[in-house]
Amino acid sequence: MKKNFSIIFILISVSLVGIIYIQSNWISTMVENKQEELHHKLVDVTTDVARDLIEYKQTAILGSQLLRAKPGFNPMPSDLLKDLKEIWPTPLITQKFSYEEIQDKLRKAFIYRGLKDTKFEFCIFSEVGVNTAMGSNTYELKSPNFFEAFTDTVHNINTVLPLVTSNSELSGSEPFETLSIVVPDYKSVVMKQMRAMIYGVIFFTLIIITSFYVTVHTLLRQKKLSEIKNDFINNMTHEFKTPLATISLAVDAMRNEKVVHDRGKSEYFSSIIKEENKRMNKQVETILQASLIDRQELQLNLQPIHAHQVIRDVMENFGLQFQEIQANIMLELNARLDLVEADEVHFTNLISNLIDNAVKYSREKPSIRISTNNTGKNLVMRIEDNGIGMNKETQRRIFEKFYRAHTGNVHNVKGFGLGLSYVKSVVDAHHGRIKVESAVGKGTTFTLEIPLIRKEHTPVAVA
Repeated sequence: MKKNFSIIFILISVSLVGIIYIQSNWISTMVENKQEELHHKLVDVTTDVARDLIEYKQTAILGSQLLRAKPGFNPMPSDLLKDLKEIWPTPLITQKFSYEEIQDKLRKAFIYRGLKDTKFEFCIFSEVGVNTAMGSNTYELKSPNFFEAFTDTVHNINTVLPLVTSNSELSGSEPFETLSIVVPDYKSVVMKQMRAMIYGVIFFTLIIITSFYVTVHTLLRQKKLSEIKNDFINNMTHEFKTPLATISLAVDAMRNEKVVHDRGKSEYFSSIIKEENKRMNKQVETILQASLIDRQELQLNLQPIHAHQVIRDVMENFGLQFQEIQANIMLELNARLDLVEADEVHFTNLISNLIDNAVKYSREKPSIRISTNNTGKNLVMRIEDNGIGMNKETQRRIFEKFYRAHTGNVHNVKGFGLGLSYVKSVVDAHHGRIKVESAVGKGTTFTLEIPLIRKEHTPVAVA
């Protein structure tokens, strides 16, 4: 089982690491592809808008050329037309379109290319050559943050496209205009586009990790349950083997002729058989109670009882045992109110189990202190001993069914590991609380809080 668990753990771990590594590389590749795709779309947007602006420019230039080639086409006075031809420049886009018109064209182009909510900055540089009548001046139509965005090439991407109709403009003989578009923080734009996919990858990766955790946790739990089951079977075998052996010996002794004719010896061996039979019945009852608790069929016959009287009765039952082990018992029943609504049988067993636990895990001459007091609407009971104590791990698991604490040098501890599990179930059924405080070698303290009875009490039976 241990070997198989190690193999399963290693295989699942390697698979999980591999899946996460492949997904990380895949996401990284997808981000790079998306960035490249964004750049191509930005080029497409720039091209679309530039084409639209160049078409206007070509139309304007064609009109200018017609006007110069056909003087009779325009009914202007010839002298005025001559002067106009001399100063007529090639039309500039920045003079024709306003800032809002250029921005609107760009926004529509971004939407058309699937970049609806993408922020952008733009600029159109208008440079007039020295051969024109208007001189060598530069005119700009730009968004407010263009230059700041354009110079940051680490976080932003940009495109620059000349708005020319012929090579003559590039050579400087015609007005030269350039359209530039910048997308600020382009990585966040890409991540925004991939957000749903990344969240999906993270979500399903978390599901895989959770499944891995649940699988390992379940395997560990099954391993512990298997160990607990084996311990339980061993303990049960031991608990039943001893009384059965004793009964067998007593029966054989009673068949002896000397014992048959001796009434005193017959009664002695009969009492041994009866006591061992009661002992086995008690063990069987313990197991049946655990089964009932498992099925949540613990029946409570709630009625008003005085907790102090129950404690005194239990201590009286342990009287002979206390004398035999020379125990030092301290009763400090200081609670002013001790009337609780409880099942007398289960409540008595609850106190008895805790005291029996203090006796079993004690050293020579145990010292046990039972005290009570009131806090708010609860009765608080404390059972303290000077036994071997418990470490943190044992304290965390002490109320688990079949769990038994390591007894160190104490070798006479018997049982199935059901006593404290039963105690916890009874306390919960009474809507109370129980906690344990302990230190190795310094003893253990169990603290119980049970609600006090309501004044308007009416006896009821609950499941």
